[in-house]
Amino acid sequence: MRRAGLDGVPRVRPWSWQAFLLGFVVVAMSAVLQGACVALGAKLYFAAFLPSLFVLGIIAGAPAAAFAALLTIPLVWWAFIPPFFQFTPLSSASADSINLFCLLAVLLIGLADLCRETMAMISRGGLKPSGESAATNSQ
Repeated sequence: MRRAGLDGVPRVRPWSWQAFLLGFVVVAMSAVLQGACVALGAKLYFAAFLPSLFVLGIIAGAPAAAFAALLTIPLVWWAFIPPFFQFTPLSSASADSINLFCLLAVLLIGLADLCRETMAMISRGGLKPSGESAATNSQ
């Protein structure tokens, strides 16, 4: 029986330059997608970035995903929060959007890291039994 997992998904070593380059590419691709969403009238500033952070966290690890999240904030502030292509003081609603993005990014990156570690454990053969389990009653 074959175990469930993302066997066909290539994984990049965390903290490598390839992981951070992949993070930069993912942010650029998400910005293009977000630009298309804004052109169609969407007002959600970080909509295209959150799913890509999760996938990046699984493929390249938490450091690259955190780098991408930190890169996303000034990019969205500059390119997608009106007035476009200017750094201006943030309104209360825009600051709340950035704070919510930070919270969701931390949660998604943590979840992606847990998924990555779980996949690594499964590929090594899972947890090995250590004799008697605490749930086993010897009476």
